[in-house]
Amino acid sequence: MSRLPQVATDQATKQQAELFELVKSKLGRVPNLFRALANSPAALRGYLEFSGAIGAGEGLSAQQREIVALTVGEANGCEYCLAAHSTIGKMVGLSPEAIEAARQSDGFDDASRAVARFAKSVLESRGRVSDAELDAFRDAGFGDDGVVEVVAHVALNVYTNFFNNLVETDVDFPAAAPLAAGASDEAACSTDCGCAV
Repeated sequence: MSRLPQVATDQATKQQAELFELVKSKLGRVPNLFRALANSPAALRGYLEFSGAIGAGEGLSAQQREIVALTVGEANGCEYCLAAHSTIGKMVGLSPEAIEAARQSDGFDDASRAVARFAKSVLESRGRVSDAELDAFRDAGFGDDGVVEVVAHVALNVYTNFFNNLVETDVDFPAAAPLAAGASDEAACSTDCGCAV
């Protein structure tokens, strides 16, 4: 059960109701994450504005943005975000195998693998990625806009991961499938030593 109220539409203030309408116009409904964030309309507005701005970027595709979210969500153990982004990932064309690969900091092709690994490196190093990691990302075909957008999406997802983990937001998306046994060990191996999974 959520540790903060998930603001119901009929109990929303005028400001909360306006933000809910904005969310509903984009998603068709108001997921519990937004209902919990609405305890601070400023925080909800900030999330929506930042998310909207970087979601319109041209450095990453919609699928690649979801790969970042899944990689970061798995690393931070956020059940809510894994459920939400597994659902959204399917909506933007990621296969179940691609979703699982992203959760393992891997990918289904060179570009998706580069995005997942770079996102995980940014997260784990707190942005202090090595020259080799940055070069590998660029060598996969990404420009400076892609570099900046990966960092932005990592930051946005850390925000929602930490928030949901703290609040214990009620999950209102289909639960993310558990990773195959040993999958995280294989992902660590592919990331650390460069061997193929």
